[in-house]
Order: sequence, then C-alpha cells, then structure tokens
Amino acid sequence: MANQSPSSIPISDPETTQTDPTTGFSAKGIVQKVKTNLVLRSKWAELNGAIGDLGTYIPIVLSLTLSRNLNLGTTLIFTGIYNILTGAIYGVPMPVQPMKSIAAEALSDADFGVPEIMAAGILTGGVLMVLGVTRLMQLVYTLIPLSVVRGIQLAQGLSFAFTAVKYMRKIQDLPKSKALGDRSWLGLDGLVLAIVCVCFIVIVSGAKDDGCESSGDDVGGQKRVEGGRNRRRSGRVRRVVFSLPSAFIVFVLGVVLAFAKRPKVVHEIKFGPSSMEVVKFSKHAWKKGFVKGTIPQLPLSVLNSVIAVCKLSKDLFPEKDFSATSLSVSVGLMNLVGSWFGAMPCCHGAGGLAGQYKFGGRSGGCVALLGAAKLVLGLVLGSSLAHILRQFPVGILGVLLLFAGIELATCCRDINTKEDSFVMLVCTVFSLVGSSAALGFLCGMIVYLLLRLRNWISDKLFYNMAA
Repeated sequence: MANQSPSSIPISDPETTQTDPTTGFSAKGIVQKVKTNLVLRSKWAELNGAIGDLGTYIPIVLSLTLSRNLNLGTTLIFTGIYNILTGAIYGVPMPVQPMKSIAAEALSDADFGVPEIMAAGILTGGVLMVLGVTRLMQLVYTLIPLSVVRGIQLAQGLSFAFTAVKYMRKIQDLPKSKALGDRSWLGLDGLVLAIVCVCFIVIVSGAKDDGCESSGDDVGGQKRVEGGRNRRRSGRVRRVVFSLPSAFIVFVLGVVLAFAKRPKVVHEIKFGPSSMEVVKFSKHAWKKGFVKGTIPQLPLSVLNSVIAVCKLSKDLFPEKDFSATSLSVSVGLMNLVGSWFGAMPCCHGAGGLAGQYKFGGRSGGCVALLGAAKLVLGLVLGSSLAHILRQFPVGILGVLLLFAGIELATCCRDINTKEDSFVMLVCTVFSLVGSSAALGFLCGMIVYLLLRLRNWISDKLFYNMAA
C-alpha cells in the first residue's frame, strides 16, 4: 500500500538504526515517515477538512443500515482503521468512501442483501488487488488521456452537486433513496437552514484553495505598513472569521438539531460495540454479488477510485509521490479484509479528496482524526448510532456534499484547448445521461482516438501535398 519507494524513505545513521539489507527499509525511518505524514498542518483547518467527506459517507451507510441491516458498528470500526492507515501511509487526506455502485444495487434490489454486498466487495477488491500487484493499473493510468480523466471527474462532481441540491430541496427517504416532496422553508431541517449554511460556508471558506489564511496575512502586512489601529483590528477580525472551521461548525449544528428534533433518541442509544461475525456466503450470493455488484462497480473503482484519485492527488500535492499501483492495492486490501466481517465495501474517491481539501485538509492527520472518531463511535455506540444519524438534517448533508462536488468539478479548469474540452464534455455528458462512468469513459476514448486519427490524416495529407 505504501506509495514511497525504498530510496525515498529517510534512513538514519546505520550505527544506530537497523536496516534490512534486502529492501533498504529502516524501522526508524518508517516510523519517522509515519509521524511526518500524521502531523497536522493546522488543527482547526484539518479538523474542518475531516468533515468534508461525510456528505457522501453518511447517506449511503445510513441507508444500508436502515434498509439492509448493514452492521454500522463494524463498518465504523473498519473504515476508521482504514482512515488511520491511509493517512499514515500517504500523508494526505486520502478518503475512504462506500462503493457507490454496489450500494445503489443494494438499495434498489430487495434480494441484494448483506451476503451479496460483501461478496461483491471481496470480488471487486480481489480484481483491484491483481491489477495493482501486476502493475497493470499503472499501465492503464499511463494510457488514459487527461481529458478523459477530467471528464470522469467533472461528471462525478456534477453528480454530487445535483444530488446535494435534491437533498436540500426535497424531503428524503434515505433507506428507499426516494424524494417525498418539497422541503418546507422553515423548521429544523428546512430550506432556510440549508441556504444559511451554504452562505456561511461561502463567506468563511470562499472559493480559494487555501482559503483565508493568506488573505489575512496579506492584510496584516498591509496594516503594519500603514500602521492604522482600525485596519489592525479589521485584520484580526478577518483572520478569526476566515479561519473558522465552517464545515465542522455546520456538522455540529446538525448533530444538535438531530437531538432537538427527537430528544427521546437518547434513550435508544446502547453503549458497547456491535457483535462482529464472519458473513456466511452461499453460491447464489457469490454469483449475484459478482454479476450485479462487481461488474458495475469495477469501472467506477478503476476510473474514479484509482485513476482520478491518483491524478487529483498529484494535482493537489505535487510534492508527494502517488502511484495507481499503490492505490489499487490499497483498495484491494481494504475489501479483502473488512468485507468478510460485514463492513461496507470501501474505496478511495476523488469527490471525498476534493471535499476534504476544500475545507482545509492537507495532511494524513486530517483523515486520521476522522478515523479515530469513527473507531471510537463504533466501539462505544455501535449500530445504535443509526438512531442519531436518522434524525440528522438531510439538508445539511446536502450542503457538505454540494461543496465536495463543486470542488471536484473545478479540477477540470486546466483543460485549456478546444479539442481536449470537447473530449472531456463528451465523456461527462455520457457519464451523466447513462449514469455510468464506464459508458462515459468508452465514449470519451472513442472520440479522443477519432480526433487523433483525424489529426494524423490531416498531417499526412499536408506532407504529401507539400512533397
């Protein structure tokens, strides 16, 4: 799972550090690397960034818990461990998200239960593990053009944004994934609340990558030059306001409102972890899990969970070393372990990474904080946490999901030629209309190859005429 080559890991003095001569790894060097990866750049910003992934995590996991008896406690424990490990290994806010295609199939098919979900996760993880170990995933990453990757990212970002707006505008029955009607303007989960939360995040976080810290510092420098008391006071206020953990504050507000909506939920909480058992599989579960779960999930996992995440990670953190091989093995291992015990099949996701980065996540410590919180909740509250999450305002989840989607969609801004933009938009349109990343990828690749063929024919004719 590690994305660092042996030579890139710092090795201390050979007299004081034992190093494996066959691999070049040093135990002390690895420990130091992990410590560096988990160091928080900014406590409030990293805490804020940890919340940026919950807009997709909570609705999917809660829906499956309520409708398919998914073991929420086990899922929290395993995904919490995954978060901590990925944060320690990669040193960036690498997300851990439920596999969306498998979740969608489970929510739409009453006969697609926990054994089928877990079988689909194990088989998907096995395929990704093989692609990673054989380095075929790195080959795929090298061959796919940037315009097609951006098309997948844009489609996923817009899909998140559309879903977010539905969450804010319509009353949702999450277990059935259905809208029940227009949301009222007022109330503890009203439209006004969602609009206020959106405005608050826009004011505090803005649209810049690094938010307001630089803005405050620039104003501070100007203040010192001009030496005015009013300006100094204004600069301090701006720094305080723009450094507020907006997503965290909105999430805490949602938790408070969840208890306010139904105070009796306190009596439904049971302390202690959920019982963890090995899932029993039948031949039917393996077959149905592969046909209806693994086959639709694989293209999405390859394109969005590995290829797009690898590209986005390099864009956001150019100083880090990421590889499609490492990410593919990482996703494979997560599902080859946790799915046997009933933990929801998981992957990395470009949308989660974009959301965490948007809200301030910059280090592995960001997701490690989130992982620690999941682990504690899973051990202390177990599946009874679902009673609280069921009361959580869906409109606020929509707000968090909206900014994650927009941040992911804006990654396509580096496509600056008309030809690449054409390929990207074709890929995006077919992904959205067909609700399939695989269809969008196929159409985008066909258009890309046709354009390359057209350019080759045009160049050939020009040289022949010139000769």
